[in-house]
Amino acid sequence: MILKILSALLLAGAAQVFAQSYPAKPVRMVVNFPPGGAADQLGRALSAKLQESLGQSFVVENRPGANGSIGAGEVARAAPDGHTVLMSSGGAIALNGLIYRNLGYDPMKALEPVAPVAAVSVFLEIRTAIAANTLSEFIAHLRSNPARLNFGSPGNGSSPHLAGEMFNRAAKVQTTHVPYKGAGPAMADLLGGQIDFMFDPGIGLVHVKAGKLKLLAVGSPRRHPAYPEVPTVAEVVGSEFDADTVFGVYVPSGTAKDVVAKLNLEIGRAMQSAEMKARTAAIAAQEMVLSPEAFAARLRVEHERMGALVRETGLRAD
Repeated sequence: MILKILSALLLAGAAQVFAQSYPAKPVRMVVNFPPGGAADQLGRALSAKLQESLGQSFVVENRPGANGSIGAGEVARAAPDGHTVLMSSGGAIALNGLIYRNLGYDPMKALEPVAPVAAVSVFLEIRTAIAANTLSEFIAHLRSNPARLNFGSPGNGSSPHLAGEMFNRAAKVQTTHVPYKGAGPAMADLLGGQIDFMFDPGIGLVHVKAGKLKLLAVGSPRRHPAYPEVPTVAEVVGSEFDADTVFGVYVPSGTAKDVVAKLNLEIGRAMQSAEMKARTAAIAAQEMVLSPEAFAARLRVEHERMGALVRETGLRAD
């Protein structure tokens, strides 16, 4: 018994020493979506702040594909020492295990939530050439042209994809989903006229302000504080509609709790900085600070809530 107690104390002491010296080398931050999207913008801004506060380089690497599954899988298989971290949308973690049959890992088990970064809303934006200036007019246009219009998303199972499927059901319309390898490529095709509309995670708002896209609604349960004049989808369709998701940082399961706690603390501090507030505001995201336990609990709620929709629709990506 004494030996067991001594071993436990030694291990605890070693973990504290490791956490104090962390990070001992450059940290690889994997962003599991292409450059230009919400995850990429938030990840690059956050990595710069963490580099300042922790005194080691945070190197951002984009590993897109399969709604974030490729990059998330790389992190899940990495050494659980805190030197490989993931910046991801919540949907990629909560839902990919439900819609992809052959991932080779369970994101909900293989990755450990560290800290949220921001709650990201999705904004319903359409091409300017479409003869509609309100959501009601757009729904009428879709009903007059069943199955003729399409919408893009960052990938199968992403929150913008699920928002589009929820919209089809709630508005009683038929549109076709076109998956991309990230929000950036989808936005490029929306601007180019290759797709008709999109539930945008905020990166297209600059184009709305420039008059290149029309903003019709927000997919949140309440109006967005930055766009109080824009209605929610729920207000128009008359049923519940919540497509918000939380972007955050994850590490491989088994990472020392002290390292997770240290990262959580520094990310929370970074989110209070002027630089991070400006970055989140640019995409109309709202910064969020939670403990690892509270962040994990929120992820489980997301898994159950959106998982129900996946099961109802029979959505599969492969």
